[in-house]
Amino acid sequence: MERVSGGVIKQHLIDPEICIRCNTCETVCPSGAITHDAKNYMVDATKCQLCMACMQPCPTGAIDNWRTMPHAEAYTIQEQMGWDSLPDELTASEGLPAAAEPAVAAVALSPVATIAAQYGATLPPWSAAHAYTELYDASNPVLATVAGNMRVTEIGREYDTHHIVLDLGRTPFPVLEGQSIGVIPPGVDASGRPHPVHQYSVSSPRDGERQGFNNLSLTVKRVLQDRQGNPVRGVTSNYLCDLEVGNEVQVIGPFGTSFLMPNHPGSHIVMICSGTGSAPMRAMLLWRYRQRTSPDFARSKLMLFFGARTKEELPFFGRLHKLPKDFIDVNLAFSRIAGQPKRHVQDLMRECAADLAALLGDPNSYFYVCGLKSMEEGVVLALRDIAEEAGLRWETVSAALKRDGRLHLETY
Repeated sequence: MERVSGGVIKQHLIDPEICIRCNTCETVCPSGAITHDAKNYMVDATKCQLCMACMQPCPTGAIDNWRTMPHAEAYTIQEQMGWDSLPDELTASEGLPAAAEPAVAAVALSPVATIAAQYGATLPPWSAAHAYTELYDASNPVLATVAGNMRVTEIGREYDTHHIVLDLGRTPFPVLEGQSIGVIPPGVDASGRPHPVHQYSVSSPRDGERQGFNNLSLTVKRVLQDRQGNPVRGVTSNYLCDLEVGNEVQVIGPFGTSFLMPNHPGSHIVMICSGTGSAPMRAMLLWRYRQRTSPDFARSKLMLFFGARTKEELPFFGRLHKLPKDFIDVNLAFSRIAGQPKRHVQDLMRECAADLAALLGDPNSYFYVCGLKSMEEGVVLALRDIAEEAGLRWETVSAALKRDGRLHLETY
């Protein structure tokens, strides 16, 4: 936390009315200050270093809330657990020293900032389409109908991933490639509170999973264990994977204004992903594929670096091989094939260094990374090494990538 003056701090808080409980903030917080219970996400004032690592990844802006508080009266985790909305600002008459009332200065980025905060763009490409956000919230959700639910990984494997199509009927729900929606699972938890909303990237293009229809698709992995390998049944993922055609689902959103694709002629796209991080990449690929006959994109280059443990765990594996080679350069990395060395997406990137170096130096090239948080560092280091080996100054290149909305990092 930040001392302002006279025992006063600038306390970081999360707005429970806006938060969709996607867990992004807790995952990226380097100081372990963010935690949650079944109802709210909270920031521990005794641990928060105001590093701002959680600010950029938040899809709703719920994370961007502050209160200037007397140090001794900072809101505790226990107090925040019960909130349905943020408390009002304190004034001098309520115990805040008058000298501390003016807004405090912005805090510089901490050395412990995440790679995403350091290199990831917060602005979309200049030619991205306008993104509509938060048209529907939990008090006014859209009722979508399941039009299809297909498993896209091999049956009999523990990695169970589904492609789910939702029909939005007559409800306007404009969504772009790279945006996400929130799903409200039915029922309540053990304490009687509604299950938190879970966020999923849309895997269909702006004109629908079926072109010209008001529908969208999701790529959902059934969660049966936590990150430490302990058995756990993910409420929302299992709910979605078990849906049948005709079932109805409550959705909110859309969310996201940065992870959007370029639309100007001659723009190139490099997609780097693992697992269900393929969802926004699939959306971008389908949109460009539907435009493939346009002369505006005839010279555009598309590259995909896609990682999974095995071929059987790779969503859409068959479809990727059916895409024309003159349309996209597909590179697949598998890390757990018996008798073969581990290969990750960054290994394949280094093998394609000549192509990537040319794209790094081209202001019309855009890079998108989506998947597990663990892939972030390896990918950025690979880009750095490729740039420097080609005689490009990484500090200059990376600054341009971030400033111009050309490198987008969305990991979890």
